[in-house]
Amino acid sequence: MCNYLRMQVRNMRPAEIDRIVTAYERTLHALCVRDGDDPLTETIAKSVIKIAKTDIADPAEISAQAIRELRIR
Repeated sequence: MCNYLRMQVRNMRPAEIDRIVTAYERTLHALCVRDGDDPLTETIAKSVIKIAKTDIADPAEISAQAIRELRIR
């Protein structure tokens, strides 16, 4: 998990953390990005968190929405 994501979820409930981390990891996998030093991981984390704050609850849908958003940029 990138440092940005770790900082953002530290005060969240465990179920919310699981949902966001699952969506984040799915997005990394789908975009073939390794978690680590790649600066893209923070961009992905920001997108996932932004979408997770909406009414979308399913990690797969959060990931799909993040991928669509990231491909537009």
